[in-house]
Amino acid sequence: MHDAALQYVRKIAGTTKPSKANEEAFNDAVQQIAHTTQHLLDHLSTTAPPKNREEEALKARARAAKRYATA
Repeated sequence: MHDAALQYVRKIAGTTKPSKANEEAFNDAVQQIAHTTQHLLDHLSTTAPPKNREEEALKARARAAKRYATA
């Protein structure tokens, strides 16, 4: 979660490393976004079963093979 929040703040701020003057605000923003994102994910509900990465990858490869097949 932290890495996604860090990437988001970097994108929005337009910098990969804040200046010393902005470092505290930058780190605080990363922490708040990570916390809020985790809170959102914890409160979402679904009736769908969890997806299996391997099965989804196989489906994607099959779609790509069909889409890009040479005639």
